[in-house]
Formats: sequence, structure tokens, C-alpha cells
Amino acid sequence: MRIDVIFDTICPWCFLGKKRLERALTDKPHLNAEVTWHAFLLNPDLPPGGVERAVYLNAKFGNENRSNRVYQAIGEAGKSLGIDFDFDQIDRTPNTLDSHRFVRFAQAAGRGSEVVETLFQAYFIRGLDTGSRTALYALAEELGFDVNELRTYLYSDEDVEDISQQNARAHRLGISGVPAFIVEGQFSISGAQEPQVIGRLLEVAEERQRELFANGLQPV
Repeated sequence: MRIDVIFDTICPWCFLGKKRLERALTDKPHLNAEVTWHAFLLNPDLPPGGVERAVYLNAKFGNENRSNRVYQAIGEAGKSLGIDFDFDQIDRTPNTLDSHRFVRFAQAAGRGSEVVETLFQAYFIRGLDTGSRTALYALAEELGFDVNELRTYLYSDEDVEDISQQNARAHRLGISGVPAFIVEGQFSISGAQEPQVIGRLLEVAEERQRELFANGLQPV
């Protein structure tokens, strides 16, 4: 079953959504799910070097109390999924273009989900600046990728335009927030939904597949 996930690499709700999707899939091992990750740029206008975290939060929430309330709720949600968010470790809010390109680079080797998890862990738990190419090279080395190959890729303009097009396509589909899950290209849901809700979406898609096969048709 094809599952497309639209996300950003610094979106805490996307980290929660990934874990909830995994829980939903654990209950349905027969689906043989193929998960593909697509870029959504929450902050497309950030400078390449990102911005200081405090500056970003003040601009987004207006004051520290509001941001603290939001991230406390996210932290509580994370605990139920085994995520130990450490927002105090984060010094900068990065531009996410290169981290999305790293995901694209990894997906070509069938390792997209692994790199997405690594980027989430690096940013939200270790406080690494995942907009820094130096940090991305270090993560790639930890994962056993050819760092020189990744370096050559990032210094080119490969997939830069495609990331931009993915972001624009998501907006054309009416997606204004992430994560968003699209199953078999037809059934979609937005937000870090509970595993049961995602599971129901998978069941709807599975029912549709059975209907098509019963009528001698192939899923699109």
C-alpha cells in the first residue's frame, strides 16, 4: 500500500505523526506499506543559515509564555510515544531545504524513513542544527552513507527546484498544515492523528482495493 507523507523536518507534530503512523502500521503488517516523504516548507523565507530560536519563537507566538504552553503540550504528547523532546537544546530554527534534500538522497537508496527519523531525533532531542551541511554530513556518516557523495549532491542544485515544487503542490492540494497522509493517492487526512484514526484511513483504502480487485480492476 502506497502512503505519501507531506511533512517538514522541524515540525514536532510531524515527528508525532510519524510515530502514530508506525503504530497504526504495526497493527496491519499485511499491508506491506511503502512510505514516501514529500517536502512541505513551513518557513520558506528563512535565510539559509536559519535564525536564532528565541527570535523565531517570538515572531511566531508573540511571547515566551505562549510558546512554552504549546511546546509543553507537544512534550506531553511525545512521552506517550516514546519521544523525549528536549526543546531547550535547540539554539537555531534552521532552513529545511537541505534536510529535505537529504531525505530525497536517502529515498533513492530506500532509506527515506530512516533519515527522517534521524533528522527528527537530531533536531528535537540532540538540538543539532539540521540546516547545517556540516551536521548533515555527520549524520550521514553515522548512518553509513557515502559522505562525499552527499556533499557533491548538496553542492549541486539537484532537487532544489523539485523541493519547491513539492511544497507548491501541497498548497495546491489545499494542505496548509502538516503532517498530511495520502493513502493510495486518493484518501487523505491532515494532522498528527491518533493511530486509530490513521488505521481507519488505511482500512478505507484497503476496502477500496478489495472492491477494485473484485471487479477485475487494478488500483491506480
